[in-house]
Amino acid sequence: MDAGDAALKQTTLSDAVAANLRPGDTVLLTVGHSRWTAAARELVRQTWGSDPHFTLVMLSLSSLGALFFRGGLVDKVVTAYSGDSFPTYTPNPIFQQAYKSGEVEVEHWSILTYLQRLEAAARGLPATVTGSLRESSMEANDDFAVVATPFGPVGLVAPLVPDVALLHGVAADREGNVAVNPPLLEGVWGALAARRGAVVTVERVVDDLSPWSDLVRIPAHRVLAVAETPMGAHPGGLFARGTAVEGYGEDVDFWVLARDACRGDFDAFARHWYLEPADQDDYLRRLGAERVDWLRRRVDPESWREDEAAWPVDESGPVTGWETAAVWGARELQARIAETGADAVLAGAGVANLAAWVGVAAARAAGHPVVLTAELGLWGYTPTPADPYIFNHRSFPGASMLTDASHVLGLFVGGPGTKTIGCLGAAQVDRAGNLNSTSLLPAGPFLVGSGGANDVASRAVECLVVTKAGAQRLPEQVSFVTSPGERVRAVVTDLGILRRREGELRLSAVGAGEAPLEQRVKEAVAGCGWDVEVDRQVEELAPPTMPEVLALRRYDPRGWFLRG
Repeated sequence: MDAGDAALKQTTLSDAVAANLRPGDTVLLTVGHSRWTAAARELVRQTWGSDPHFTLVMLSLSSLGALFFRGGLVDKVVTAYSGDSFPTYTPNPIFQQAYKSGEVEVEHWSILTYLQRLEAAARGLPATVTGSLRESSMEANDDFAVVATPFGPVGLVAPLVPDVALLHGVAADREGNVAVNPPLLEGVWGALAARRGAVVTVERVVDDLSPWSDLVRIPAHRVLAVAETPMGAHPGGLFARGTAVEGYGEDVDFWVLARDACRGDFDAFARHWYLEPADQDDYLRRLGAERVDWLRRRVDPESWREDEAAWPVDESGPVTGWETAAVWGARELQARIAETGADAVLAGAGVANLAAWVGVAAARAAGHPVVLTAELGLWGYTPTPADPYIFNHRSFPGASMLTDASHVLGLFVGGPGTKTIGCLGAAQVDRAGNLNSTSLLPAGPFLVGSGGANDVASRAVECLVVTKAGAQRLPEQVSFVTSPGERVRAVVTDLGILRRREGELRLSAVGAGEAPLEQRVKEAVAGCGWDVEVDRQVEELAPPTMPEVLALRRYDPRGWFLRG
């Protein structure tokens, strides 16, 4: 091999993984708008059952993260979210069991602090400043500190240094320069921070990457190997606008299959999809050409019409408790947008994002120029019907800006030039507005973690929470503070609205109805796990109208969120 050939990084997927991953490594799986990489599948195939003692660094594990647990690959996880994402955001039993038993150690972070740690490592800094985590239970993390400075107390996070990063990009050249398309979520900080470098899969290896040099985010010297791997992000999708590469949509049905396997015969699922396929071609044969073609058609922004036809909206079904909470949440949000002059609303996961979508649409129709934003790196996006997910690829082309979580959570949420309201969900909200989506301590199960909720609750102008009433959902004090409650202004439930008064949530509104007001107030008070104070003047909320309910159902016709 001459010197010129030695500089080329292209190799096979099998060789890229085998030559560059070692037992005991801290391995980063990069999560952007593509949530997965074929290199992760190959790593699972090569090391399953070998007890390699990896530390897995992965922003959002989702259901496929269970492969690393069930295969005995990991001793420790560093993450911001450990749960299923499809068909709903739910705890995953494999993660729960591993964390409870101590088989796998877990370190919880928020999205922003996770990527700030990678950025500090990439920049060679001893620490970096953050506005998140203070007043939450994650404040106890060893790699977080509040330090007194001449400028006041400052939150600091220590660098997070992986040994090797795995990443899927759009294209690369043979030297290893890598192009990736926004939105980028965590970006490429991990690839730039890794001690040895990155193992990269791409849709296509090209001779000349200069036509897309504006998309190059990783220079060749930080890349260990690059493998041409079509559909290498599956079951994640790939947004490839502006390149010569053909993109594809996210395979929600496959994610649901993985989620169900976590509650059934996961070993059979792992064998069929991740251990037996010898290479990517074999994996794609198992998917089938028809399914691959269908996923490629999903990048069409109008492809939602096919889903709308397949899942017609139920126009006559009774209004559910979640729909009541979401309608009242949308109204409350619209009022807060008008009051604050908000520039943006960050929609949290689940029913909260549906309420945010409807509330922002109503505010815009009333003349307010507010936009939707999401931590993936979306600004000014418009959701499409028949798809209740925030990270819907079909909303990417129409967004006014595609960026990353650092810009959204670290700048547009909390930055002095932008007023952003957070519309959040949570497993629990206490009387001080603290949110818990991490753990029902001391004896209860692990939930899912923070995601971006801590960053939003720590930095937004104010937050609105949408949930259902009940003593378990609304305890007097949460046992784990995922997100501090100081900026939570209102909690909207299916029985009424709690609004902040003098530092504490008080019952401020209840649903209108034929029963006496006193009785409806009593029912709403019983829906709280503490002796909640009641405003002297209690507002009566008009019941949801069918147009309001249908506006929600149009996004979620299968009722994945709205039917609980």
